[in-house]
Amino acid sequence: MRYIFKFPDIGEGLDEGTIVEWHVEKGQAVKMGDSLVTMETDKVVTAIPSPKDGTIAAIFGKPGETINVGAALVEIDIDGDSKDDSQPVEEEGAGVVGTLEVAGSGVVLSASKEGVSSESSEKRNSKKKALATPVARAIAKDYGIDINLLKGTGPGGRVTKDDIVNYSKEGGSVQNDKVMLPSYKEQENSVEIEPLSQIRKTIAKNMLQSKHNAAHMTVFEEVEISILDSIRKKYKELYSKEDIKLTYLAFIIKAVALSLKKFKTLNSQMDWDNGTMIYKKYYNIGIAIDTQKGLVVPVIKNADKISIKEIASEISVLSEKAHEGKLTLDDMKDGTFSVTSYGSIGGLFAVPVINYPQAGILGVGRISRKPVIGENGELVAGLVLPLSLSVDHRIADGGETARFLNSIMSYLKDPIALIME
Repeated sequence: MRYIFKFPDIGEGLDEGTIVEWHVEKGQAVKMGDSLVTMETDKVVTAIPSPKDGTIAAIFGKPGETINVGAALVEIDIDGDSKDDSQPVEEEGAGVVGTLEVAGSGVVLSASKEGVSSESSEKRNSKKKALATPVARAIAKDYGIDINLLKGTGPGGRVTKDDIVNYSKEGGSVQNDKVMLPSYKEQENSVEIEPLSQIRKTIAKNMLQSKHNAAHMTVFEEVEISILDSIRKKYKELYSKEDIKLTYLAFIIKAVALSLKKFKTLNSQMDWDNGTMIYKKYYNIGIAIDTQKGLVVPVIKNADKISIKEIASEISVLSEKAHEGKLTLDDMKDGTFSVTSYGSIGGLFAVPVINYPQAGILGVGRISRKPVIGENGELVAGLVLPLSLSVDHRIADGGETARFLNSIMSYLKDPIALIME
C-alpha cells in the first residue's frame, strides 16, 4: 500500500517551506526517521524525516520550489508493492517522527507509526493556497488571476503555466485569448529574476510588523573604550588557544544584560490586546548575524549569568551555525532584547529596526580613533565606539532610554565593573 506523506506544520503558524535538497530518490528504501528532504522555513533550515519504513514511490517538487503545509512531499510504498497502478492513500495527520516543541506557540507535535497529534495548536487559515512554481505565480499575478482558484495538473497538483492559459481561455479573469509571459521575461538578458527565499520573506514581514506596531525612537551616543580595548587585547590571545574569539561584542552583550536588570522597561513587551505589560526576569540577548541568505537573530540565553568568556564562546558557536545554515528553533527563540553590530562592515550610526515585540535594539557602529579630553583636561587620542539605541516609545520614555544607554556606556568605559556586580 502507498500513502502520501504531506509537509507537516512544524510550528509558529508556518504556511510554507522551500525545498533545499532531497536526500532520497524514487525506488530508494527508507527507514522511519531517515531524512527525506531538507526544507527552509520561516525560522530555520531543517531536515524532514520519514514517518514510516518503506520504499519511495514518488517525490514532489524540485530544489528551490515552495511547498505549502499540507501539500504532498513523497509517496511511500509501505508494503513493497511498487507497481505503477498502486493506489496512493492519504493518511490524515502524517508528520514528523518523535516529538517537537514549537518555539513560542505552546504547540507540541508528536509522531509515530500511527501518525501525528498536536496539543494546543491554533487553527490554520481555512483558505487553501495553491502549489505552484515561482514562474506560474508571477504570470498569474501579472495578469490578475487568483492562482488559488486553479486546479493544478502538474506533479503533486502543482499549477503550471498551461493551467493559467487554459483558465483564461475558459473565461477566467484574464480576457486575452493568450497569456503572454511577463514583460521581464522578454528582457531576460537585462535582468536576473530569483524567487524570494524564506529568510528574505521573513525579514520583510518582521520589518513591516515592527514599523507598523512599534513607535520607534532612536538615541545616538559615543563612548570612549581605550581601557576595554587594552583588556580585550590582553585576553584575546589567551582565549584564542581555546578557539574562542574575544570580540568587543561579548563585552557589549554583558553590559546590555546587566543594564537591563536595572531598567526593566527595556526588557519588556506590551500586550495591547489584554491591556498589560510583560516584564521579563530573564535576559536573553539576540545578536543579528549577516549571512549569505540574509539576516538571522540567534539568542544568547541568560547573558546576565554567564561570563564574558562564555558569551564570546556562544557568539562563535552561533555565528558558525548561522553561516552553515544549522541554527535550530531553540537557538532563535525567547529573545528579550537585541544587538546589531554593523560597524565591522561599515557605518557609524544607524536607526536599527526593533525586533518586535521586544522593546529595544542596540546598534554598534565602527570604532575609530578620535581626539578626546583626558582626565586632566588635556587633548589625547581616544578609541571611540558609536552607539545607536532604538526603543519602542510606547514602552520607554526618553529619560529612561537615556539612562539605560548611559548605564551601558558606563560598563564599557570601566569594564572591570562587568565582573564586580
